[in-house]
Amino acid sequence: MAQLCENCVKLLQDFVSLVKRMSSSLIQNIKEYLILISECSCLKRKSSEARQLYKPVLQPHEKEMVQEFLQHIETGFEMSPFGKDSLEALRTLAFSENPDLQQSAALYYLHMSQHLNTQLPAEHLEPYYALLQSSDLEVQQTSSLSLVNFLLEGNINKELVVQMGLLEPILELLESGDSTVQCNSCACIMTLAVSESNREAIGSAGVIPLLALANSYDPRVQQNAVGAILNLTRSERIQQVLCREGALPVLILMLESPDSEVQYYSCAALSNVAANSQHHEAMLRVGDRFLLRTLISLLSSSVDKVSRQACVCLRNLATSVNIQADIVMDILPKLLSLLASSNSDVQQASIALLWILSQHPANQDALMHGEVLQNLGMLLLTHQTVPGIVGHTACIIKNLSFCKNVQRIIESPCVEGLLQAILSTEIQEESLNYVTCSLAELAKHEGATLHLLEWMNGPLIKRLVRLAGQREHTEPSFQAASVVRHMICHDKVRSLLKCHMEEVQRYLMNFLNHQEIRFQQLGISTLGKLLEDPEFSSAFSQSQLIEHLEQIRQQTEETQELLKMVISRKGS
Repeated sequence: MAQLCENCVKLLQDFVSLVKRMSSSLIQNIKEYLILISECSCLKRKSSEARQLYKPVLQPHEKEMVQEFLQHIETGFEMSPFGKDSLEALRTLAFSENPDLQQSAALYYLHMSQHLNTQLPAEHLEPYYALLQSSDLEVQQTSSLSLVNFLLEGNINKELVVQMGLLEPILELLESGDSTVQCNSCACIMTLAVSESNREAIGSAGVIPLLALANSYDPRVQQNAVGAILNLTRSERIQQVLCREGALPVLILMLESPDSEVQYYSCAALSNVAANSQHHEAMLRVGDRFLLRTLISLLSSSVDKVSRQACVCLRNLATSVNIQADIVMDILPKLLSLLASSNSDVQQASIALLWILSQHPANQDALMHGEVLQNLGMLLLTHQTVPGIVGHTACIIKNLSFCKNVQRIIESPCVEGLLQAILSTEIQEESLNYVTCSLAELAKHEGATLHLLEWMNGPLIKRLVRLAGQREHTEPSFQAASVVRHMICHDKVRSLLKCHMEEVQRYLMNFLNHQEIRFQQLGISTLGKLLEDPEFSSAFSQSQLIEHLEQIRQQTEETQELLKMVISRKGS
């Protein structure tokens, strides 16, 4: 463990002095008070009234343990802050009926939680059970704060806290009347709920106190309570529990909180719930679709993470087509603004929402807005290394690539963006898959083919042929070959392909031998078109392609004969 600074050493010395004064004077003070009390006439009253004056007395073993603990602090603190001696002392102090002794243990834990840079031994969690259940408010405040510190710094195994039975006293503190204790206990639950097994335990124990504290007037309590609910919503089973206990109206109301952190937590929690479509009806039932109106409003939030999370929640809700019809016209202007954001996370969230909307044909006309296409093209040109942007943008263009839309698409920067993306050496495989699919879809339309022809050059043809020839990723291979197939009707493309004659032959042979029929058919179709060119015909006549093609023809004829025979027998 690191050496303590001078300030911490002085604090510990003051702490030792404080406990020494307390332990040495406590018995004398108690005796003096008892003498005064014994001389009072009220002792002549009923014994039940006298018992109300009881104050825990420092027991002999407690006094001895205090002295040993002080000695340990003075001599062995830096070398062994959590040794066997300190553990026994902490147990004695924590389980004492004397709140001053309990506070001594709580303060020790608090100091260590601020300086410890190793794991807290499991056995040192035992005293927490008594400290968290102490009847003294200061002990509750101090011990719960130190536990939060340990959890946040990773000094304690989160699952171990629950396994050792500390969840029950932590949950009991949620119902404390003190806002500091509430804040600390909510923070404990929020941190513990990061663990899947802990979420199940917390959900089984009950979530109603957390929901009540989500409405707290103390912003610290409210933040931690909603944060704890957010972590609990990562479990589908606990989502069911939360919805059953009335969490949806609470979370939806929190979207209008003046605290952006509470807005973010509640929006993120609702996003998790909305990922399960079975909750959509219940979510929209609150306040007659109040949720949709509030989320659309939050798209304009000046806090990036709030607007981003609103996009995520709307995206999850928009998987239901009837919800898309209600929101598409209202959110489109706001999405255009978010697409131009300087925050990449916001852009990715907004483009993902736009992608969901583009899947529904009824939204096509609205999305063919000139500014939408302009923004999509610019995103491709400027974010070629961001998979979330490149992939979703390419998918949107593919979804919009209907014949009536092609002219608007080629007039935008979208085609240039797709071609620049496919040429990029930094593009990731998944993004490359979506880009090649989008280009292949566009290449099916004559207007787009002519536009692509203007961009076609040596590097682009080389890239398409290389992609078609690689075997590791089959989808980009197929889609790149599909683009070539649609372009080889043009002399310019055939001329460029002649520089890569051998590579073209290899990928065509791979396609003819491929197990998937679509590859075989694309290979045959491409080969047929290339054979119309004298140079390709001459080159291929000397290769195994023609021989293999003849084998396929014979196999196909044999297959047809067998099929005819089976069908005729079935008919008879």
